[in-house]
Amino acid sequence: MKLGLLSAILDGWSFEEMIDVVSDMGFSCVEVACWPQGKAERRYAGVSHIDVEHLDAKKAEEILAYCREKQVEISALGYYPNTMDADLEKREACIRHLLKVIDASALLSVNMVTTFIGRDQYKSVEENLELVKEIWPPILAHAREKGVRIAIENCPMLFGEDQWPGGHNLMTSPANWKKIFEILPDDNLGINYDPSHFVWQMMDYIKPLYEFKDKIFHVHYKDIKLYGEKLKQVGTMAYPLEYMSPKLPGLGDVDWAKYVSALTDIGYEGCTCIEVKDKAFEDSRERILDSIRLSKRYLEQFVI
Repeated sequence: MKLGLLSAILDGWSFEEMIDVVSDMGFSCVEVACWPQGKAERRYAGVSHIDVEHLDAKKAEEILAYCREKQVEISALGYYPNTMDADLEKREACIRHLLKVIDASALLSVNMVTTFIGRDQYKSVEENLELVKEIWPPILAHAREKGVRIAIENCPMLFGEDQWPGGHNLMTSPANWKKIFEILPDDNLGINYDPSHFVWQMMDYIKPLYEFKDKIFHVHYKDIKLYGEKLKQVGTMAYPLEYMSPKLPGLGDVDWAKYVSALTDIGYEGCTCIEVKDKAFEDSRERILDSIRLSKRYLEQFVI
């Protein structure tokens, strides 16, 4: 396995500065955030280290040359919007940009895009599955034509009032994965597996690795800390951020030895990227860099 970093935490760093951080810290790969240029709608979104809107062959070669010089592989281009947004204008904008990210991934010979399947937060699971049938076949056909694989992260995107009640991503559970893979049996559709989202949903995050081993295209390392006393007060029907918080790997409730052990059991040898999200380490650039160093130091017990 290759140990890398999701670049979204390095907001404000240029592409070259971001690659320098990744290289200097000894990572072998990076998942590059590729949001549209402009103001972010939520934390960690809006970060763009590659402007896919204006990417051409010359710029792509410059990017790849810098990565070769720094001995860093791009594991995937990451863009995590809601392609099934209830707002049709937003939905179409998300899809348009996702297609451009797919094109950029092909042009850079990365051939992997990490994203969400999306969800209309006001509709039922069944209604959203009908939306999947409508929206996703053309996206996957475009990706297949370009030779690009799509890895969907299993984050519910349900944290607070803005995403209530259904969240912004349907790809939340093995039960939903099965339904979506039945609708979309494409070989180029898989999972960007993050164990932390199962923790706060009170689900087993080890067993699905074995069940869906052939669909795991990319892997995240992010931790979650559950606050038991708060959970007793508000219950699981509360906004999730009322009883949990994203943390650096090793500072939450994921058993990383068991997780990485399962990855080795199933023969996963691809890229595994740290996703740094921890408010305790975000008050300065140096604290952000410290959070990356600490995360890498901890995970090197299991991945080198």
